[in-house]
Amino acid sequence: MITRILDKIVLAKIKDKKAIILYGPRQVGKTTLVNELMGNEDALWLNGDDADTRLLFQDTSISKLKNIIGQKKIVVIDEAQRIENIGISIKTITDRIKDVKVIATGSSSFDLANKINEPLTGRKWEYQLYPISFEEMTLHHGLLEELRNLETRMLYGYYPEIVTNNGGEKERLKTLADSYLYKDILVWEKIQKPEKLEKLVQALAFQIGSEVSYLELSQICGIDKETIEKYIQILERSFIVFRLNSFSRNIRNELKKSRKIYFYDCGIRNAVINQFSPIELRMDKGALWENFLIAERRKFNHYHQNYCNTYFWRTSAQQEIDYIEEFDGNLNAYEFKWQEKKHHFTSTFVKNYSPQSTKLIHKNNFEEFLQ
Repeated sequence: MITRILDKIVLAKIKDKKAIILYGPRQVGKTTLVNELMGNEDALWLNGDDADTRLLFQDTSISKLKNIIGQKKIVVIDEAQRIENIGISIKTITDRIKDVKVIATGSSSFDLANKINEPLTGRKWEYQLYPISFEEMTLHHGLLEELRNLETRMLYGYYPEIVTNNGGEKERLKTLADSYLYKDILVWEKIQKPEKLEKLVQALAFQIGSEVSYLELSQICGIDKETIEKYIQILERSFIVFRLNSFSRNIRNELKKSRKIYFYDCGIRNAVINQFSPIELRMDKGALWENFLIAERRKFNHYHQNYCNTYFWRTSAQQEIDYIEEFDGNLNAYEFKWQEKKHHFTSTFVKNYSPQSTKLIHKNNFEEFLQ
């Protein structure tokens, strides 16, 4: 069993009164994590994917909720986003049923968040579970073993089903991509042209590491810019991609409203475009390396509660910094290269912003960046 970093973090919140909300895409191990936390606890397990569970929560009252819970002290609600007005029900349990703890999981932050944020203000702890991380695998079987697996992770990613099974990675990833990439989105958002959404995801997969133009994407996909922006927001909130905005403060030719878009998991990205060639033969090696590092750093910062703003930086003269973190006004700048080589950070950025640190991250030192 691979121990998740969130285990201890969430366990520390089990005894207080607030509800615990655990977000993350399907198949990243949310239910497994909660099972581990429960141990021998006699919890009431409910699943929002089940029609009878959804019926239980229709027209709920305090007396009905008490009858549902009975003598249980912990209520676990899987796929809670499927249940109508789930936020109101969790609020009622948290406020009015003594000594009962609610743990809810959801595979779609945009749906679940809309249903719980207002009712549960000040009454919840929220956490996001990602695919397994480099750090978690290092803790599981040692740094040397995980370094040996680097190129495999860049190709096939960190979904638990991929990491814990040898062989059949392409087929497993194809099944994962088909089952979760579009299923929930198409159902919840009532998207009428799923082929357009699929084309958008493929276009984004080809553009990792590059600035993304909504106008260009609209021309590729045959839909208007407003719809492109809406679809990208939905893809973000369903944990498929995330956005990195440009850093701009005071230099005239800085790109001020640009963005890059990365995938949470490199394996899913490669499955979308059906590209699993060995790393050394790939034309997109640099972009894939960049995606891998930024996604893994995102996991690391979240799990260790490193609250920072993140950006890339570029000017119209093509000066650039791949990745910037801002902690309390201090900037740390990073460049990503697959091979170790001499690298000089652009003097324009250094002179104007005096970063606290600048560092080149390559395959021979990247572990320092991710643990």
